[in-house]
Amino acid sequence: MATASLTLIGKPGCHLCDDARTVVTGVIDDLSTRTDAPSITLDEVSILDDPALSAKYVEEIPVLLINGRVHNYWRIDPVRLTTALLELT
Repeated sequence: MATASLTLIGKPGCHLCDDARTVVTGVIDDLSTRTDAPSITLDEVSILDDPALSAKYVEEIPVLLINGRVHNYWRIDPVRLTTALLELT
């Protein structure tokens, strides 16, 4: 079975980050019932806790990584995310 490690990079009080979290968790919930979906984990990281991430992504949050690679930033499209995750299998 394929695995997908998602990392959502943002910061507290960021409305786009809140929107991204809602989309990502919704996609994870939708895929949890599918047998063809990868096993998915989600980790949230704040740029306020990591100076290197802050320097790299301060103008782009929220940023979503799939297996350590940038998938998207600012607004997360649920269809594009679902497609990317299913392509891992």
